[in-house]
Amino acid sequence: MASKRLYTSRRAGITQALADKLAGIDGRGLFLQSVAETSPRLKFWDEVEEFPAIHLNAGSETRQYQGGGYKDRFLTVTVRCYVNQEDSVTALDELLEDVETVLEENSRLKYNDRNGLEQFTQQITIISIDTDEGVLDPLGVGEITIEVRY
Repeated sequence: MASKRLYTSRRAGITQALADKLAGIDGRGLFLQSVAETSPRLKFWDEVEEFPAIHLNAGSETRQYQGGGYKDRFLTVTVRCYVNQEDSVTALDELLEDVETVLEENSRLKYNDRNGLEQFTQQITIISIDTDEGVLDPLGVGEITIEVRY
């Protein structure tokens, strides 16, 4: 009988949990926009059918080794936001604020690893926020790069 691995990839579990939380952006309460589509995987413009949309892309992953066999993992995730509105700059700014709100409120994010075990992130840090500054108007695209420590 094979034993379960002690260490498993958590990339898919983390991006799925983030996508689930971001899907809650509904234009009510603190939220300024209402998201039509979220995906834990990156999609390109020609694949986006509903706006506003948020797609995630898990990037590089690093380790920091501590004493006693403990290690911290750091996963870089790109959160790509798409809008298609008359004032795309304002709409994108609002959507980015909504995403930041979700990230700040869920810094200790619950997710499941590949073995189905419940895990928690230690911290989610926003590294950068970038936009197209309206050059694609009425379309708009913005990216938030985050680091997930787990």
